[in-house]
Amino acid sequence: MKTLVLFLTLTAINFVTTAQDSKGINITVTVPNVSSSDGAVLFGLYNETTFMKAAPIQSAKGEIVDGVAKITFANVPAGEYGISCVHDANGNERMDFEENGMPKESYGVSNNNMSYGPPMWSDAKFEVGNEDMEIEIRF
Repeated sequence: MKTLVLFLTLTAINFVTTAQDSKGINITVTVPNVSSSDGAVLFGLYNETTFMKAAPIQSAKGEIVDGVAKITFANVPAGEYGISCVHDANGNERMDFEENGMPKESYGVSNNNMSYGPPMWSDAKFEVGNEDMEIEIRF
């Protein structure tokens, strides 16, 4: 009986401490220069494995108000992440491209490093610690 009580007590303590440790931080992302109010801005939070290769860890759609779109990724654990966003002006939930492969819609990535070609993880990555963050991405 003592063993059962001890086991249940340790299990309860483990759940409480795990729940407290698992709470991540909030990352608020703002795009201040959206060219029109058409559609919305689609945001994706990625790690190195998923960046430009797979579905985001978290995604959000930001409404455009006075040329600004803003969202918050909640409960993000510490680690390295990258964010990409696209102005989905026509509301088809994806980025559209010209016949030559150039994007038709504005886009941006964290750290605002826009070079020729697709965004690179090394340029977009940033470190998440234990404090809430605010990030601005420019198209």
